[in-house]
Amino acid sequence: MCPHLPSAVPVYVDSPMAIDATGIYRLHPEAYDEEAAAFLADDRHGDPFGFDMMRYTRSTAQSKELNFLREPAIIISASGMAEAGRILHHLKNNIEDSRNTILIVGWQAPHTLGRRIVEKQPKVKIFGEEYTLRAQVATINGLSAHADRSELLDWAAHFKKRPQHTYIVHGEEDASFALGDGLRNQGFQDVNVPQLGQGYQID
Repeated sequence: MCPHLPSAVPVYVDSPMAIDATGIYRLHPEAYDEEAAAFLADDRHGDPFGFDMMRYTRSTAQSKELNFLREPAIIISASGMAEAGRILHHLKNNIEDSRNTILIVGWQAPHTLGRRIVEKQPKVKIFGEEYTLRAQVATINGLSAHADRSELLDWAAHFKKRPQHTYIVHGEEDASFALGDGLRNQGFQDVNVPQLGQGYQID
């Protein structure tokens, strides 16, 4: 835990999907790496996803109760781009308080609320209403689940049969064109980065 936080600060995981995914990981300790196995060997809880101050809030009522917290807390709420789900309510209730920190984990697509927060735009809209960004904003990009260019090229290099056509439709424009160049250098034919509204006829 961060040394700047009190050891007794509660951590709330407020995402039914994240809770379900965590349950799956709990069922398969055989898939843990050496670091996780070593941690479990010394952990009195025997659970890498739980500790004394961890709280899982599955119900809507439990989630709404977090709006009334008056003590320091960490709320983990999932939505890739902060565009839907419970995260919107937490942002609405906390974004204008300079005592709060919004920690964004992973890449945020252009023109999304998450991206506007990362860019620290002074005004953002949530549920159609405008809010002033006064909370601190921090990012951790190393936890992204997206493969980067080198990982994608390594994956593509293992194709036994190359596709006749390749379309790159996810990612920022510069990164997409860079990936396209990398695929062409690997011998991929007809690599395309479609523009919005562009159509293709595939024979």
